[in-house]
Amino acid sequence: MIRHYSSFAKINLFLYVTGKRADGYHDLYSLMTQIDLKDDVYIDFDFPCIQVECRYPGVPEDESNLVYKAAELFFESLPPAGRRKNQGLGIRIEKQIPPGGGLGGGSSNAATVLMALNEYHNNPLSREKLMETGLRLGADVPFFIFGKPAIATGVGERLEKLEKLKPYFLVLCHPGVMASTAQVYKNIDFRLTSKSKYNMSTGLNMPLRGQGFDVLGKVHNDLMESALRLYPGIRETKQAMELLLCREVFMTGSGASLFALFSTRQNAEEGFKKLEKQWHGTQRKLFLSSFN
Repeated sequence: MIRHYSSFAKINLFLYVTGKRADGYHDLYSLMTQIDLKDDVYIDFDFPCIQVECRYPGVPEDESNLVYKAAELFFESLPPAGRRKNQGLGIRIEKQIPPGGGLGGGSSNAATVLMALNEYHNNPLSREKLMETGLRLGADVPFFIFGKPAIATGVGERLEKLEKLKPYFLVLCHPGVMASTAQVYKNIDFRLTSKSKYNMSTGLNMPLRGQGFDVLGKVHNDLMESALRLYPGIRETKQAMELLLCREVFMTGSGASLFALFSTRQNAEEGFKKLEKQWHGTQRKLFLSSFN
């Protein structure tokens, strides 16, 4: 039995680094939302072993792939009565989400496999338990299980639903640079972040609860300056996008993907076509997407 699942990307609409923890990780205050850019995941539940197939360059097909680890973790978490003698799963991933772009593609794939397995086995794990299992794979995995726009705190694992986020269209660009999350965090200059302006009790003085939230004018990323210093290709792409689109361009996560927001699909399509014409044949990857 082979079933198809959509595995969506995410963007950070704002991301504040609020401190460094004793374990070396950083505390965050971030607004994340899924966008309609997605991978397609095909799962064969009758497969005799765990096997991963993905033909996207650089994506591993062995046990180092997060979806492989997700399947292993799920089978380990099943109560003995729910286990089969030979636990197997065939997973084929058709990728559109570029790896290493701050879009959470690997984490989304892993969350998709966890949720699919849980549904197939008649939901033996609660959503909270599934999110707890996902956190063992990566800080973004619980967000994709949560499945709604959310304020993320801690290392990103504590999630609070954000009601009525105003929708936008976006032009998204992966500049062809693989940004190292570890290096971007390591090179943060806290003098350039908004830590001094941050106040957990006021939530950056943003009206996040109530009738709805418009992110326009509030998009921000404390990791961007570090990424721009480390990777000239990100800086050059950001500057070119701002020149061609006549609007501010932002980075998601620890990079390298960049995005610009548009109120209408028509304007987003016009911006997309400008960039497509300028960058045809280059290593930059462009996407037209949205969130609502």
